[in-house]
Amino acid sequence: MLTYNNIRFIGVDHGYGNIKTANTVTPTGIIITDTEPTFKNKLLFYRNRYYNFGEGHKDFISDKTADDEYYAATLMGIGEELRLEGLTEADVHICAGLPLTWVNSQREDFKSYLTKHDEVIFAYREKPYHIRIVGCTVSPQGYSAILEHIKDMSGLSMVVDIGNGTINVMYMNDKSPVASRCYTEKMGVEQCVIAAQNDVMDKYGVLIDRSLIETFLRTGNANVSQKYFLSLQDSAIRYADKIMAVLRKYEYDPELMKLYVCGGGVSIMKHFSELEDQDVVYIDDICAGAKGYEHIAVKLAKKVSA
Repeated sequence: MLTYNNIRFIGVDHGYGNIKTANTVTPTGIIITDTEPTFKNKLLFYRNRYYNFGEGHKDFISDKTADDEYYAATLMGIGEELRLEGLTEADVHICAGLPLTWVNSQREDFKSYLTKHDEVIFAYREKPYHIRIVGCTVSPQGYSAILEHIKDMSGLSMVVDIGNGTINVMYMNDKSPVASRCYTEKMGVEQCVIAAQNDVMDKYGVLIDRSLIETFLRTGNANVSQKYFLSLQDSAIRYADKIMAVLRKYEYDPELMKLYVCGGGVSIMKHFSELEDQDVVYIDDICAGAKGYEHIAVKLAKKVSA
C-alpha cells in the first residue's frame, strides 16, 4: 500500500489462482454462505453474506465483472492491507490490472465494477472496516510486474507473464512497450495442474490432490513416491515445452533479446524448461504486479495534481 495526499493506494492483482496485494497472497476459492461458518480462513462479511477465502481457486472467466466474487475479493485484499497498517477506515484508490490485450476493451467496465459503491462498510477477520472508494486505476498485467527492471532494459526484450488462467507476452524496445506486439493466450498454469491430475489418473487410477501438484510446480519437489514424482515431472516438462512453443510463435530468440519471466508460472520455467538462465530474468515476487499497479497509479495521481 502506498499513501499520497492521505489516500491509500491499494494494489489488488485479481488472478484466477490467487488474489495478490503488495504484501499478501490468498487463493481465490470462496465459500459463500448466509450463516457464519464454523471454520474461518480469511472471512469477509459484506451485505449480510459471509465470504470465506483461502481454499481452492476460482474457475477461469474472461469477464471478471460477471459476478460479485471479484468485488468481494477486492474488499478482502483491501482489508488485508489496511489490517497490516492497523487501519479500519480510509480513503482508498483501487489499483488493479487486466491482461495486456484485454485492458483497453475491458478497462472502463472493470473500473465501473470496482467503484460501483462510493462508500463501503464490511467486516474482515472479525473487525469492522469503513472505506471510501475515491478512485481506480486499471493497468496492464505483465508490464506492471517488471517496473523495477525497466531501467535495466536496453534494445529488445520480451516479457512473459504466466498466470493461472492466461499467459501474456509483451515486447519492450529500449524500455518502452511495443503496443502492436502484445499477446494473450488462455494457457495458464491451471492447464498444467489439470494435465498432471489426468496423467496420474490414467497411469495409476489415483486422483492426486491438486495441492501436491501445486507444491511440486512451485518447488520442483513433493513428498510423493518416485512413480508419482516422474509422472508430475513429465507433465511439468510438457507444459514448459508448450510455453516455449508460444514464445517461439511470437519470435522469441535468445540471441536477439532478453527474456523476463513473471507470474505464478515462474517456478515451472525455472525447474522444467529448456531456458538458459543467463538469457533470462526471473521475477520471483508473486506480488510484483500489485506493487506495480500502486506505483503506476500514484505516478498518474502526482502528474494530475502537478
